[in-house]
Amino acid sequence: MIFIIFILFLIFQRLAELYVSSKNEKWLLKNGAVEYGKKHYPFIVTLHTAFIISVIAEYIWRDDTIVSYPLIVLFFVLIIVKVIVISTLGHYWNTKIYKVPGTRPVATGIYKYIKHPNYIIVICEIAIIPLAFGLYYTAVVFTILNALMLTVRIKKENEVLAM
Repeated sequence: MIFIIFILFLIFQRLAELYVSSKNEKWLLKNGAVEYGKKHYPFIVTLHTAFIISVIAEYIWRDDTIVSYPLIVLFFVLIIVKVIVISTLGHYWNTKIYKVPGTRPVATGIYKYIKHPNYIIVICEIAIIPLAFGLYYTAVVFTILNALMLTVRIKKENEVLAM
């Protein structure tokens, strides 16, 4: 039962993030933003969708799943940090890479100390979510896939931030 509640919350949370991203995208475009990294974005969407499917599939497939409450608590701590990140970026937070010409990167809040805090959170989530239920295959496979994807993503984002 804990798994079902958790996975439903995760799906709701991800959809809420996409909603915020969509609202911010409209604001960004209205303010002259240009999108970068269009080629790799569908792979990010696919990766994150496949991740949730893999978590569910491995949970169903395994008969010896566990529940690690400390990891579930850590996941919720990450959500709090993610809310801080999203709040700090305001209209500039997005799942895509946008740049409004003439603007400088946000350098307040957590961004004063860490360049890509959102990606650190995503790295942790990709490991913690499956490990909270003993889903080791999903944790390993998607940690590797996410690392490969982030090498492309962060390189592109750093290029855009340097413009």
